[in-house]
Amino acid sequence: MDVLVSFFYYAIRMGTPLLFATTGEIITERSGNLNLGVEGMMAIGAICGYCMGCYANSLMVALLAAFAAAALAALIYAVLTVTFQTNQTVTGLALTIFGNGIYLFIGRMLTKTDHFPSLTSLPHLKWIVADNGIPLLRDIPYLGKLLFSYNIFVYIAVVIAVIVWIYILKTKTGLRVRAVGENPGAADASGVNVNRAKYVNIVLGGGICGLGGCYMAFVTNGGAWNEAWINGMGWIAVALVIFANWNPLKAIFGSFFFGMFNVLMAWKGNLSDAFPHVLGWLFLIPNEFYQLLPFLITALVLVFESARRRRNSAEPGYLSVNYYREER
Repeated sequence: MDVLVSFFYYAIRMGTPLLFATTGEIITERSGNLNLGVEGMMAIGAICGYCMGCYANSLMVALLAAFAAAALAALIYAVLTVTFQTNQTVTGLALTIFGNGIYLFIGRMLTKTDHFPSLTSLPHLKWIVADNGIPLLRDIPYLGKLLFSYNIFVYIAVVIAVIVWIYILKTKTGLRVRAVGENPGAADASGVNVNRAKYVNIVLGGGICGLGGCYMAFVTNGGAWNEAWINGMGWIAVALVIFANWNPLKAIFGSFFFGMFNVLMAWKGNLSDAFPHVLGWLFLIPNEFYQLLPFLITALVLVFESARRRRNSAEPGYLSVNYYREER
């Protein structure tokens, strides 16, 4: 049981950046825009949030910097796709390239000049982002480790997902956003400012994606510089939006599900030893397959959903379609 609880614990930790990114992309897509620049926004949020947070020795500064930097990148996307009516798919891909370029430029520049901040030299900040959990509750057998032993990012991600769920599905403003995504012409005719709704939600969604990148910098990579901090998480998040049926609450469970695939390679030995008759075959599979598995599942989700349109699908009707007010 200890092995299983620990496995789920690390799966939740690994799924947290996916939850940030998926929640942010859900807001964007609910307003009718498909932003494939999630990977780039996470990268910008990671490097800006980490550097600013370390220089200020403050987690709050790190979160604000990550949010602001990614939101600014999302604003560029919004200007191009909403105001100038550029192709959303191409613009999103360009944003990914741009974001990764900024991330590599800043990281390499600071590394070459020996100015890259070290998290190990900041014990206060390192303690804040560590898995300290919630006192007393974390000591509950099994349940304490599974629910109350995480770093602060995990709880922030869950709270944001719940707030976004309430915002999108339970408020009048959220109803207007969904109307813009379903039929912007009808929303416009009813008095909704379509462009403003798109701008606000694209920028807000981008900022939340940046928080996922900040998590990758501080927690997943521990501040150790390498050129693959995000490592494809943004692309998985785009597929996870479909998997979660554009619902932030379902994204919580979906991110945990994908998190399991991300940690399976590291835990195959422990799982095989703990359950030899059930999971002993895990040792027979090469490590390369486990590295491929999250992306394979992502591809299967996309193929499956495109082949079978569910009747209860919440996919916005005008997703990735530019709105020309003159054609209303």
